[in-house]
Amino acid sequence: MKIEKPPKFRISMAANVDDIRAAQRLRYDVFVSELGSDGSLIDHDLQLEQDRFDPFVDHMLLHDDAAGDVVGVYRLMRPDMALAAGQYYSQDEYDLSPLLRSGGKLLELGRSCLRPEYRGGTAMFYLWNALAQYVSDHQIELMFGVASFHGTNVAQLAAPLSLLHHRHLAPETLRVRAIGETVQSMKLIPESELDRRAAMIQVPALIKAYLRLGGVVGEGAFVDHEFNTTDVCLILSTANMNKRQSQIYSGGTNR
Repeated sequence: MKIEKPPKFRISMAANVDDIRAAQRLRYDVFVSELGSDGSLIDHDLQLEQDRFDPFVDHMLLHDDAAGDVVGVYRLMRPDMALAAGQYYSQDEYDLSPLLRSGGKLLELGRSCLRPEYRGGTAMFYLWNALAQYVSDHQIELMFGVASFHGTNVAQLAAPLSLLHHRHLAPETLRVRAIGETVQSMKLIPESELDRRAAMIQVPALIKAYLRLGGVVGEGAFVDHEFNTTDVCLILSTANMNKRQSQIYSGGTNR
């Protein structure tokens, strides 16, 4: 779909059920219709991608008022929200003990997505500027979240996963580890045999954006057959984000 008019972007936080449903409709379009995800709580009749965490979190919405639509979203979970929900979303896939022991104030990022026609432009920049303000308002020190490669064929993802393992692995003090029956080692190709340039081309835009801000990844990937993704856990110091946030102009999706 083409953008008919110059975008007129505006950020808001979901304030009611209608706002949350607008976020869930966009997530359905991206995660379900575009990427083939599924889940027990997805409402296919109303076309809402939803889960049990939605009532406990903040939903950040990017509007294009020229189009009259929500075109981007971020889901944000602070420690008090995780306590109310019983856990962070990522804890179904990763042992977060190193982060929980770190003493830093945490923020989990998730369900980030943009409509396809807004990717690769300034839309993500607006979301990241708003995220930087949210981080400042809540004195966040460490952000983390599950980000996804599309598909579950690990052989096809061997190069980018190996690149992340060899070049962007989190320090031991922050190194979360994948858990569960579908854990996949990311050390699939020796570093000496990697074509790093070709491997980086396969890395999704949102993950590249985190890496440019100094982001690092946890140990191991999680293959999510229900969501049709192969997930990595990204960790980012907000001090790095504040220094380099102007570099973020990319799009993508974040679970």
